[in-house]
Amino acid sequence: MSQDHHSCCGPGYASVEAAMKADREKIIYTVALYTGTSIEAPDYLATIDVDPNSPTYSQVIHRLQMPYIGDELHHFGWNACSSCHGDASKSRRFLIIPGQRSTRIYIIDTQEQRAPKIHKIIEPEEIKAKTNLSAPHTVHCLANGTVMISMLGDSVGNGPGGFLLLDENFDLVGHWEKNAEGMSFNYDFWYQPRHNIMVSSEWGAPKTYYPGFDLEDVKAGNYGRKLHFWDWSTHSILQSVDLGEEGLIPLEVRFHHNPDSTEGFVGAALSSNIWHWWKNNGHWTVEKIIDIPSVNVEGWPIPVPSLITDLLISLNDKYLYFSNWLHGNICQYDISDPKHPKLTAQVWCGGLLGRGETIKGRKIAGGPQMLQLSLDGKRLYVTDSLFSSWDNQFYPDLASSGSTLFLIDCDSENGGMEINENFCVDFGQEPNGPARAHEIRYPGGDVTSDIWV
Repeated sequence: MSQDHHSCCGPGYASVEAAMKADREKIIYTVALYTGTSIEAPDYLATIDVDPNSPTYSQVIHRLQMPYIGDELHHFGWNACSSCHGDASKSRRFLIIPGQRSTRIYIIDTQEQRAPKIHKIIEPEEIKAKTNLSAPHTVHCLANGTVMISMLGDSVGNGPGGFLLLDENFDLVGHWEKNAEGMSFNYDFWYQPRHNIMVSSEWGAPKTYYPGFDLEDVKAGNYGRKLHFWDWSTHSILQSVDLGEEGLIPLEVRFHHNPDSTEGFVGAALSSNIWHWWKNNGHWTVEKIIDIPSVNVEGWPIPVPSLITDLLISLNDKYLYFSNWLHGNICQYDISDPKHPKLTAQVWCGGLLGRGETIKGRKIAGGPQMLQLSLDGKRLYVTDSLFSSWDNQFYPDLASSGSTLFLIDCDSENGGMEINENFCVDFGQEPNGPARAHEIRYPGGDVTSDIWV
């Protein structure tokens, strides 16, 4: 895939080998937050130099501050991706960056890649008045040029939320779903048009998770445990699968990149396991394939779960990566046989178990959380912040020390991972004080923002 985002937004899946051989990225974007800290400053979009031959390698080279305080920038995505590869008029130029707490949506113009600018702001009052939705999360471009965003609450923060559509001019269209019947909560989604299907997962209502984590909310059934399989053409739920007590808080969902495949994966955060789904005789089957045991930690009333918070699949669908935010490790599994994954490597970086490393003398204050992998499968970028109130609860030093963004070199042929000791972005040294970094995007495409149709 070309680094020139002014050309067509990306190749079809038939060109996946060319995409994997794309030029190495020169910059990446990540959102950085002051929400939830004592620093009264806006969250911002950080542009980071990742060119090893550059004098500013592993440094923040531009900061685009938002005009408001308290947005909690979280997940974000592009206006166009490989799903619209057949339309040469589409380009990967605009980032859609929602505020999880504010329900404000920023449209960012990256025409100048190293110095993005705010193009448009959609205010929360308009969103809530027109759609009765709040708490935007996952952003995906659709093949017809529209943008879809999962919304985790109604206008006052109750579940189940829904899915918001923006047109090509970034104006509100309304809901994607015909109704939310059968959905208790909302979180992430991924679609596969060749199979007329979309899969969505469940976190909880904003009113529940905004203040922080309370085990009593789990007992009260205030957190999700279902996967929903939607008819892509009718925008209605075909089938819901209750993962039960072993599948609490299913978060990130990932299909294979190959659009002919019906195989996919989801990580159940609290239960600390990975589930695999596939289509079987017209029915969607889901089964657990990986368990990460909880660990006794001094001072904790219960064994500490690993808390699987992010996962992704390499572009060639060979490797699955996921982060264990509380334990402090990242796992790489060979999923050539999706039903029988094999652990090929793991690295320790932060976490509560005391096994994390320092990078360039900098201790990781949180646990490995957001992951982003290059199209060639060789560079995995990692940040350590989850959500402001949860950070404050589980890693109270993170607000004062700031995040780290670090790089793991991956063996895309034989398996294996190693922390790159030459790359570390220290968000503890930012001009306005320590900041917390979250999701990461590549201008030229990455393995979680591109969907092939």
